[in-house]
Amino acid sequence: MIRDNQQILNIYKGKTVLVTGDTGFKGSWLAIWLFHLGANVIGYALPPKNKNDNFVICALDKKITHIDGDIRDYEFLLEVFSKYKPEIVFHLAAQSLVLESYKDPLYTFQTNIMGTVNLLEAIRNTPSVKVAVIATSDKCYENQEWIYGYREIDPLGGKDPYSASKGAAEIVISSYIRSFFSRDGTPNVASVRAGNVIGGGDWSENRIFPDCMRALLSGKPIFVRNPDAVRPWQHVLDPLYGYLLLGALLYTKGKEFSGPWNFGPLSKNMVSVRKLVEEVIKQWGGGEYIVMKDENAPEEAGILNLDISKAVNKLGWYPVLDFKQAIKLAIEEYKVDGMSSDEIFNQRIEHINKYIELRRKIENEM
Repeated sequence: MIRDNQQILNIYKGKTVLVTGDTGFKGSWLAIWLFHLGANVIGYALPPKNKNDNFVICALDKKITHIDGDIRDYEFLLEVFSKYKPEIVFHLAAQSLVLESYKDPLYTFQTNIMGTVNLLEAIRNTPSVKVAVIATSDKCYENQEWIYGYREIDPLGGKDPYSASKGAAEIVISSYIRSFFSRDGTPNVASVRAGNVIGGGDWSENRIFPDCMRALLSGKPIFVRNPDAVRPWQHVLDPLYGYLLLGALLYTKGKEFSGPWNFGPLSKNMVSVRKLVEEVIKQWGGGEYIVMKDENAPEEAGILNLDISKAVNKLGWYPVLDFKQAIKLAIEEYKVDGMSSDEIFNQRIEHINKYIELRRKIENEM
């Protein structure tokens, strides 16, 4: 087991790191963290969708080099790789919503499957790349509605187009690792599967935590579709630390860290949507919710759980923020009215630093 500590992340200092999906929720947070670590960050993504997106309110385009680009455009993606010659790649560009995948399955499959193929081809044809960490989803597993956590060796699949696209992307990644990236001198490549992530600057439609924030900020009730659905909730900093740690170990230790990895919360943070909403209202200091079940709504998983023992035992990674801490931190990150972009950016950095200090404290007690 690798002892989990901040020192290993120093390898990012001075490195050129390309982040696809940097205008998205997780991608923007990762770009902020990499910038804080001293990396030369190159972002590649579609323009932001919302003026309140994390990328926009942090004025991230003034901190990193951002290129507007579609992951489906292989020729342009390759041009960007050729121009900037990244050493490390984090792939987070995706169509990331289950309900949206029912509305536009073609775009979902093109983006999540062929976008991943394009990314892997760009890596294969760019000699500078040493490491790639590719994000898929906890929904890549063939869901059995069981209480046990899915392991990295469990079958892939998915009933809805989004889940199916992520399962297929994992098969593509595995194929490329075995076909092109298994020999010495080739890039070290891994995939990462996180749970339901919350944090400031996420305004996605039909995602429960942003739905809560929209309602509470406007003084309206929260509408809840699936109150009894159970999800692995975690603050964005927990899985992103796992991604960064894994990337650093791929860079320093090599191919023993290739392949798939789960990054989820502890089992006690596996709670229902109802409990999440009630805790949000409690910590917000007021509000109400209304259950609006739609019998004709597209099918979504009832329970999702990840087995994180591989990451805990082989990487030395573990989640440090519990359910209530994650909600508290996220709520703070949404309450930014009247703050300048510099103040919001600095708040994000402050939260990253506090998170690292919490990890150090836990490590010193181990």
